[in-house]
Amino acid sequence: MCFATCVYLMKDLAENNLVRFKNISKKKETICANFKVKGVRGGVNFTASISVDIAAAEVHAGDILEKIIEECARIGVKEFARAEFQFEGLTSI
Repeated sequence: MCFATCVYLMKDLAENNLVRFKNISKKKETICANFKVKGVRGGVNFTASISVDIAAAEVHAGDILEKIIEECARIGVKEFARAEFQFEGLTSI
């Protein structure tokens, strides 16, 4: 598996999600691995961004990049699959 692109397969092969590593960013107190998600779920095309704090992945900034990306991707995909989304808006319609 390439460290820059991970494919997360849903139950149906027609519903694949592509999780692509974008970059590592440093914020005030954290270092995050950032990913972009594109996929189809239930006939709906979607894109999303996932940002995972490397401390949550129990990796250190001194670890090799492949290990940081793999562990953060594993956590990000797991949490994204469990996420429940709410539609924001339509209160004025």
